[in-house]
Amino acid sequence: MELPRLIITGASGFIGRHLLDYLKDDFRILGMARRSQVHCGAPVHPNITWYQVDIGEREPLAAAFSYIRESGGADYVIHLAAHYDFTGEKHPEYWRTNVEGMRNVLEECRDLGLKRFFFASSVAACRFPDRGEVLTEESPPDGEHVYAVTKRIGEEMLAEYDDCIPSCITRFAALFSDWCEYPPLYFFLDTWLSPVWNNRIIGGRGTTAIPYMHVREMGPFFRRVLGHDDEIGQREVLIASPSETLSHRQLFDLANIDYHGHRRRPIFMPKLLAAIGVRAMDLLGRMLGNRSFERPWMIRYVDTDLAVDAGETYKKLEWHPRKRLLLQRRMPFIVEHLKTNPNEWNRINRAALKEVHLRANLRINGLLEIHLDEICASFLDQLLAPGAELRFPSYQSVARDVLEWRFMILLRHLQSSIRTRDRGLFTTYCRDLAEKRLMQGFGVREVVGALLTMNGVCVDMLRRDPEAEDLEHAIHDHLSMTVQFGCDQILEIYEEVGGEELEEEF
Repeated sequence: MELPRLIITGASGFIGRHLLDYLKDDFRILGMARRSQVHCGAPVHPNITWYQVDIGEREPLAAAFSYIRESGGADYVIHLAAHYDFTGEKHPEYWRTNVEGMRNVLEECRDLGLKRFFFASSVAACRFPDRGEVLTEESPPDGEHVYAVTKRIGEEMLAEYDDCIPSCITRFAALFSDWCEYPPLYFFLDTWLSPVWNNRIIGGRGTTAIPYMHVREMGPFFRRVLGHDDEIGQREVLIASPSETLSHRQLFDLANIDYHGHRRRPIFMPKLLAAIGVRAMDLLGRMLGNRSFERPWMIRYVDTDLAVDAGETYKKLEWHPRKRLLLQRRMPFIVEHLKTNPNEWNRINRAALKEVHLRANLRINGLLEIHLDEICASFLDQLLAPGAELRFPSYQSVARDVLEWRFMILLRHLQSSIRTRDRGLFTTYCRDLAEKRLMQGFGVREVVGALLTMNGVCVDMLRRDPEAEDLEHAIHDHLSMTVQFGCDQILEIYEEVGGEELEEEF
């Protein structure tokens, strides 16, 4: 029997990689992500097809969905792709990915005939309930954080597609692994279990609490969801979370018992003093260019409890989180990894902590797109200019319209590498290009010289654009270095096949 076909957006992320591994034997998975399959550590399997694409960019996304339609379409979509950070700032990525990106995905799903579109959200999209109350499947996404706002917009957007896309909303607890990989928890443990001066300080009364769920629960959860698809209502909300929370005081005790072998007495910092301290540290961090993880916006959540009751989800799916995977049962494993392999523990968690700045590579790609015609004209003028016969004799024998077509292909590959931050896309193309040009009789100086000319034209054009004022370093890193890597591959092919050793000239 043919396996059901499942699209997973955000497939390179923390949840996505685990879902790929868990579902790969039972679904034909079409993974979509900004990063390459190999570089993000996603599993490679015959049932997984990878599309390296950014959902915030409509044209590349449309091309990916076109391939999907031609190859058999899809039955389900699990839409995980989203931006979330802990800076508290209204980062442009929230709008570009969580709103515009979701709109792009929904538009492409209109005619797929999906059985269900699963929209991944979070219990953090909801306002923290009053003490003694709980969040349920009926709770609205009314949180004040910018992430919550974009998730509310996403849920409202789903309603616009009720006539063509059956949908379901899934809200997750804070997800962790045996290596931690949840930034706030990592920050707490890194502070509490180290010799720093504030390793016993807890903000407020220590009652700040949220629900935590092991990432290994996501596979069984979605298997149940997919298996109960016929019972799920349109835009029904399901909660993937334990119906309990752990407070900062509880986490402090658990971590210290597992690390030191005994409890340590915490120092509780009153909320007002904590607010003053965090603001002072943040101001100092701004001045020194090294802001701490704790930010002023977090103070409002001190001593609040994101209590959850996911009972309706448990009943519908006949599923609930396993006790042995609850955080209080996994803390010894997390601490053991910290104690026995601290370098790897920090490397993994620092990767999860990375801040997504305004993506310079996407800005560069966008500016190249804006100036595309000017770049092409300037490049061709330089290759075909009177007096350029010595540098580009073979190119000058090619018709201008053919050169224009070839240049557009070259630049599109360069843009793809810049957009995805994967130089391999461009270097692979350059190897193929070198083999073709070698067979056609082009000299290595011409081919490498053309690439360097293209780089010069692009850099000059970007430098003249006021929007690229702050991108000097990024242009060198994402554009010029990528071209340099491509040139190296061309030299290598000419050495291997043509026997020319000219790398010292470039």
